[in-house]
Amino acid sequence: MFGFLRTLGAVAVSALLLSSPALALDKVTVAGWSQPISEITNLLAEPDKGFFKAKGIDLGYVPGTGGGSAIQNMLTGQADVAFTDPASFYLALDKGEKLIAIYNIYPQNVFNVVSPKERNITKPEDLKGKRIGVYSLSSGTRQNLQVLLHQVGLSEKDVTIEVTGLLNFAPVIQGQVDATAATDTGLHVGMQKGLKDINVIEVKDTLNLPSDIFVVTEETYRTKKDVLKRFLAGYRDSAAWMIAEPEEAARLAVTRAINGRDEATNLAIIKLRNASSVSETTKAKGLGHFDPALMQKGADTFKQLGLIGTDLDMGTLVRSDLIPE
Repeated sequence: MFGFLRTLGAVAVSALLLSSPALALDKVTVAGWSQPISEITNLLAEPDKGFFKAKGIDLGYVPGTGGGSAIQNMLTGQADVAFTDPASFYLALDKGEKLIAIYNIYPQNVFNVVSPKERNITKPEDLKGKRIGVYSLSSGTRQNLQVLLHQVGLSEKDVTIEVTGLLNFAPVIQGQVDATAATDTGLHVGMQKGLKDINVIEVKDTLNLPSDIFVVTEETYRTKKDVLKRFLAGYRDSAAWMIAEPEEAARLAVTRAINGRDEATNLAIIKLRNASSVSETTKAKGLGHFDPALMQKGADTFKQLGLIGTDLDMGTLVRSDLIPE
C-alpha cells in the first residue's frame, strides 16, 4: 500500500478521465483519501474496463492525505464525492457541515496498531507514554487510534503522535516510534519490508466501524440523484469485478497504481481489500449497504468519548436509496 512511490504527481490526478465525443458523459470527480494506489484498482482500471463510462459517467480522481482531506477537497469544490471514513464524516458533521453518506465501501474495520514485540504493547492500555506514528493528522489511522485510546481512558495527551506519512512502517522498524497506526494492507507491505516479531492490536475488536464510505454534500445528494445513482452503479460493478477477478486487477495495477510494480503484492493487497468489501449486511442486501445501527453506535461512541460534541442521527445522515438494486 505504501511502497514504491514512483510519482506523487501534482495536486490533482486526472488519469482516470475518459472522453468520447460520441457520448454525453456526466463528470463525477472522487476526492480520495490517498494517492492512486493498488487497493483502489477498481477505480484506476476505468480506462481499461469502463465500468463508469458504461453508466454515462466521466470519472475523475483527486488524491488526498487522509479521510479528512478527502472531505475538505470535496467541500472546496475540487470533487463531487468524498472517499473517506466514518470518523472524518462524524467530525465534519460535528463542525456543522451538511453531509450525507451514500455507500459503504469497506464495511470491515481494517485499522490496527502495530509494534515490535520487544515494546511489549499487547493491549490499548500499553500505549500510554509511547510514541505512535500515524499517516497524517487528518487520516483514519489517527481517528481510529483515538477510539482505541479513549476506550481505555487514555487520550492523545497520554501519547506522542508522530506524523510518519505513507511510508509509516519505516520509523517503527528503525525505532523512531514505538508503534504505528496502520491498516491491514499497510501491515502486509510492512512485513514484506522486514517487519517481523510484532504485536497487532485490531481496532475492530473495539468497534467494527466501516473503514471507508462515500460521502456527498446534502446539496449534491438533493440535486444530483440520477448522476449519483449511475456513479454508484459503476462503482458497484467495479468492486464486483475486482472481487471476481483479483488476478486481472493485480495485473492492471502494475501500470495503473503508483505502488503497483509488484504483481504478487498487488494481488495480496487486492484480496485484503476485497475481504473488507463484504459483511453480513452486504451478503443480505448487496454491496454498498450500511448497517445503520452500527453507524449510529459509532456516532454515539464518538460523542461519549468526547471526540464530537453533537448528537448525530444516522437515520437521516446515512441513505441507501441511491445504491443500485
